[in-house]
Amino acid sequence: MHLDVLDLRNFYYRTQLGRAAQRAIRDRVTQIWPATPSEMAGQTVVGYGFAVPLLRPYLQPARRVIGLMPAGQGVMPWPAGMPNVSVLCEETRWPLETGLVDKLVVMHGLETSDNPDALMEECWRVLGPGGRALFIVPNRTGLWAPRETTPFGFGRPFTLSQLDHLARRAGFVPERHSSALYIPPSTRRFWLRSAQFWEGVGGRVSGFLAAGVVMLEVSKQLHTPRRSGLGAAVRKPLSILEGAGRPVSDPV
Repeated sequence: MHLDVLDLRNFYYRTQLGRAAQRAIRDRVTQIWPATPSEMAGQTVVGYGFAVPLLRPYLQPARRVIGLMPAGQGVMPWPAGMPNVSVLCEETRWPLETGLVDKLVVMHGLETSDNPDALMEECWRVLGPGGRALFIVPNRTGLWAPRETTPFGFGRPFTLSQLDHLARRAGFVPERHSSALYIPPSTRRFWLRSAQFWEGVGGRVSGFLAAGVVMLEVSKQLHTPRRSGLGAAVRKPLSILEGAGRPVSDPV
């Protein structure tokens, strides 16, 4: 069951805790995929679920940015003050051509899906060969998943190994993992003011145990099919008439 888009918007754009969470996760995403012209020129970047808070850095350098929002959640226009790029879609039937996407970010989509395997298959379909996806989900062992006062307390939280297994089952190749949200889901001023400090310390010291979200980057690899036995046979064709003498013409 998806959260309502208005609740997500209000959390990320109208609360101090939501803005701190947005900044922490977005900073980690741009560390993985730098939002520079050299990295993003000609790229199609897509977000699914409620990933638009993470896509703003890519609006300028990327060729195209699209925000897909599931029908069970609802859609809102985004970005504010600019031409809208957000689209309402069915969870497993996206209005995108096969192989169109270079970079895909999924946040608040996988853990609330009724059919995560089918959703993964749709992610696979839209990615082009060599394309990359970044799945961001609530950490089952973190501090945010048990608290229903934030969007990370809804749906099915994951451990990194569970997320890795789900991605491999869909045919993705895991590339690297990361984490974010090391502050507790608290509105106390101390935690909000020191959020950036804890993000820097948490990634180096505490691993995934205290992180609010785990992040897995995967790639889509299409392997060249091996030649069949017939191909090997053709390279060494049988000489049926080998050893037979050449025909001799009768004298005139």
